[in-house]
Amino acid sequence: MMKDRILSAILIVTTVAGCSDVNSQKKRTSEEKRLTATSYFSGFDLAHDTYNAISAASDGKIYYVLSSQPYNVAGQIHVYDPQADTTRFLADLTEICGEKDKKVIAQGKSHVRFYESGGKLYFSTHVGYYEMIDGMERLPVTAPDGYGLYTGGHFLAYDLGTGKFEDLGLAPHGEGVLTMTMDTVRKQIYAITWPKGYFVHYDVNSGEMKDLGLVSANGENGKIGEDYRVLCRSIFVDPRDGLVYYSTAEGDIMCYDPEGGTIEKLEDVDLRLDYFGSYDPTGAGSMGYNWRAIVWYPKEEVAYGVHGNSGYLFKFDPKKRNVEIVERITSEPSRKSGMYDQFSYGYLGFDLGNDRETLYYLTGGPIYEDGKRVKGKDKISMGAARGLENLHLITYHIPTGQYIDHGPVFYEDGSRPTYVNSIALDKDGNVYTLARFEHEGKLVEDLVKIPDPFEK
Repeated sequence: MMKDRILSAILIVTTVAGCSDVNSQKKRTSEEKRLTATSYFSGFDLAHDTYNAISAASDGKIYYVLSSQPYNVAGQIHVYDPQADTTRFLADLTEICGEKDKKVIAQGKSHVRFYESGGKLYFSTHVGYYEMIDGMERLPVTAPDGYGLYTGGHFLAYDLGTGKFEDLGLAPHGEGVLTMTMDTVRKQIYAITWPKGYFVHYDVNSGEMKDLGLVSANGENGKIGEDYRVLCRSIFVDPRDGLVYYSTAEGDIMCYDPEGGTIEKLEDVDLRLDYFGSYDPTGAGSMGYNWRAIVWYPKEEVAYGVHGNSGYLFKFDPKKRNVEIVERITSEPSRKSGMYDQFSYGYLGFDLGNDRETLYYLTGGPIYEDGKRVKGKDKISMGAARGLENLHLITYHIPTGQYIDHGPVFYEDGSRPTYVNSIALDKDGNVYTLARFEHEGKLVEDLVKIPDPFEK
């Protein structure tokens, strides 16, 4: 149905303008429209910034993780039922990892989406409590009084039928799980750990865990200017052959072959494109030449990704081994300003919609006061907002190339959702994310619902 609405909109625009190029048509500008979001307080007043950890399941419900910063408080898993319009607490991360009575640094968050296979949701955990070392957030090396150090992230499964959780295993080297994807057909999980960046392969069928070593120098545990490398936040699987792909700060595209157990750098193709900008791979405060987020597009049998800092959409063909720039899918105000947005790493709220043809992207947009763009910090040495910005919902219909900025998103009281780096859609086309808002005088990051942008 959504595909029909999109195609109808294209036909109307084309008829009025008398031109077949839909990208050249006059669109409603973001100043003429806005979306009103609804915030949900799930009951966790320590809820902090969450990345990726929200997904829609086949039961029609939205599953999400609320993160926690204290060393002794775990992140929480909740579920939202769109039909009943209610949220429900499911579990404490530390408890389902079997560490509730061990008095170790808590499983503070999840940094990955939920992947459904065989009636179960698969995901993993990450550390939420950091130690500031050399001015950067690092994996703690000094345990708080009375507590042990972080044990490492866990791979977990949740049975949609029984409601039971299962601890599948522990990531190696005491590191958290930063990035994860799953071959849901072959039941294989692939991950990159934090902070050093080990590539992990977990076979759900056999329970075997493989450590393939470091993916990029010493990862985010390295020394800036030397062996520091920002780590890839998005991995994808080519469903045709099961090969796994990720990027590096240098712009290399790496391929893991599960059958042979080997990782190779692809030759004659990379992400070092002029349009993406110029980066020092040993520096902090950006994703470098890494793609920020990437998804498989079955219709063309290619992957579509977004480069975080520049906001350029591109497609990568694993068979032909080439990368092609498609469009800059930042917000309309950002495109006009020509400036990078405020989140230093770019945005993770990027996915295919229900029609499997339209990309949905939650991104930033500059704020203007007295006609001047509100400027943030020039640079920060971590993944965070350099300044205040608006949240925009962008859609891009791949077959026709139609880009739409649906406008800035505000809460009913006029305030802005901030720190948005996740996305999910329900069966009716409503968009969900996790964002900051004020609840009873306290800032929390919790569930936010944005109405279907195509609904009349």
